[in-house]
Amino acid sequence: MSAAYSYDGTYGGLLCCLSETYEKKEMPAEVLSPEDTQTTLYPVREIATDPEKAARADAAIAEKISPAARELARLGLLTCLAQKELWILRFLRLGFHYGGDAVFMLANRTVLTLNKAVQNLKNESHQYEGFVRFSVFGGALTSVIEPKNRVLPLLAPHFCDRYANEAFLIYDRTHGMALVYQADRREIIPLDDLILPEPDEKELEYRRLWRTMYRTIAIRERNNPKCRRTHMPKRYWKYLTEFQSDDFPRRRSGENSPVRKTAGNALQLPPGRGKMKEY
Repeated sequence: MSAAYSYDGTYGGLLCCLSETYEKKEMPAEVLSPEDTQTTLYPVREIATDPEKAARADAAIAEKISPAARELARLGLLTCLAQKELWILRFLRLGFHYGGDAVFMLANRTVLTLNKAVQNLKNESHQYEGFVRFSVFGGALTSVIEPKNRVLPLLAPHFCDRYANEAFLIYDRTHGMALVYQADRREIIPLDDLILPEPDEKELEYRRLWRTMYRTIAIRERNNPKCRRTHMPKRYWKYLTEFQSDDFPRRRSGENSPVRKTAGNALQLPPGRGKMKEY
């Protein structure tokens, strides 16, 4: 009888699942991660993450398939594709059979599905590079987003380079995680919820100025709501300053969150942290 694999949700853990499929000469019926809440009728097998085994598998993917295949698998794990782990395992096994050409076999349903999901991830990440809006709280730039995909690892290089001299936090409310950057240190950390202090008058004034600018530069005669929704999808509007009132949405942080507030309410990483978490 087919089994369901259960792993820790990391890329290294998924590579251990890949090794398991070859050792047992099988393909799992399902692959469950910690974020999965549904039950399964299949017997569940826990797949422990072995860093050495994962490193060997990762090197084999780059050598026997291609670095592009490894990148596709890594990015695939960040997508919102249903049963993404199964699609990735099928793709990698296909790659070990056909070699580097597997990445370009778009007539194959597995390759096409995974490529479409990764392209959707990249598109959403690119859009958020322009749609993230920061507010200043205690000297720290703070933003809230609700992406479909796990875009924070892709957004990190852009915003850490753009705001290299700032302290900022981008909170992904959908997936309960946050990108925190301060003093050349960055990390993606779990964060169940987030509460923001009331904006001060200076922050409110900047928001009013931004909304005034947005309305002022608009050309009424060329107003085209359909075109605007095409280039600025409505699902992004919730956290765009130009569409908000002065009552900015407030979010609460979990009591055990690794993010804490300083005396000046600036969000920062606790001592000893600073590496990007693997996803």
